[in-house]
Amino acid sequence: MNADQLRSAERTLSVGTWTIVAGAMLYSILTVTPLAARHTPDEWRWTAPILPLVVDAAVVIVVRLDGVLARLGGHGGRWPVVLRWMTGCMTLALNVADSALKRDLVGVAVHAVAPLLLIVTAETGLAYRRAITTARTTHEARSRAEREERERKTAERREAETRRVREEREHAALLAREQREHEAHLVREQTEREEAARRAERQEREARERAERESRERDERMREQAERERERRERDAEQRRAAERRQREENARREREEREQAAARERAALLAGGPVNEKLPDETARRIVHAAYGEGLPVRAAADLCGWSVGWVSTRYQELRDPNPSVPSVLEGATS
Repeated sequence: MNADQLRSAERTLSVGTWTIVAGAMLYSILTVTPLAARHTPDEWRWTAPILPLVVDAAVVIVVRLDGVLARLGGHGGRWPVVLRWMTGCMTLALNVADSALKRDLVGVAVHAVAPLLLIVTAETGLAYRRAITTARTTHEARSRAEREERERKTAERREAETRRVREEREHAALLAREQREHEAHLVREQTEREEAARRAERQEREARERAERESRERDERMREQAERERERRERDAEQRRAAERRQREENARREREEREQAAARERAALLAGGPVNEKLPDETARRIVHAAYGEGLPVRAAADLCGWSVGWVSTRYQELRDPNPSVPSVLEGATS
């Protein structure tokens, strides 16, 4: 029997036992309560159900704890046996008492079924649980022994495999060491030959590099000399351009000063005439207004110098302040 079958049997025993206990308790309460009520004073008849409940509670305790002890493989001693048989006998006596007092043998037989079934079920369930516990213990011991045997065999196989692998590894390591020593000897010989060839090649390369380096140094010196010559020519050209630029700026400054002096003399000549009583020609008047504007004279003074109206002179001043007037003057033809 395997573990699943043992669990199924124990579950069936538990369900059956508690079904019988529940039925016997219900039947006992219904049977004993009227008997207890008839033998109890009227004012205490409400306590009649307590007696069968107490007895049946003792039955439940016995059945439950016997099951726990049986699963654990323990034994409670003689007092659990006394309690079990005492509660069974009390349940049996209470159930058949009413029929016995009435000398009803059939009633005694009928009411004895449930208590007797409960007593036998409790004893049988205890025996079954002990048997199941023994079977589980045996099964677990057998399973543990089989598992330990499998583990021992597995360990032996693993140890044998480890020993075989270690021997193979040692043999392979010995072969590999011999092979490495042979290869190292060959490599040393090859290295010596290659080293001699590299030394010869290195000496040739160094001679070639030395010649190339000397050639590059000569080329570098020539490039540096050419670069210095080019920079000297560029500096000379830059200095010539700077001198020419300074000369042009000086000429432009002198020309600007000469133009300004000429313009000042011209303005002085135009403003030296004093006030006039009649209009001067348009071109002359415009030149006078321009000179007056340049000297900062007021509009009235410029109008007196050219003979034109103040409005016309104001318009000319406005044109000089704003070369692109947006509103044409309405005083263009006014007279003084």
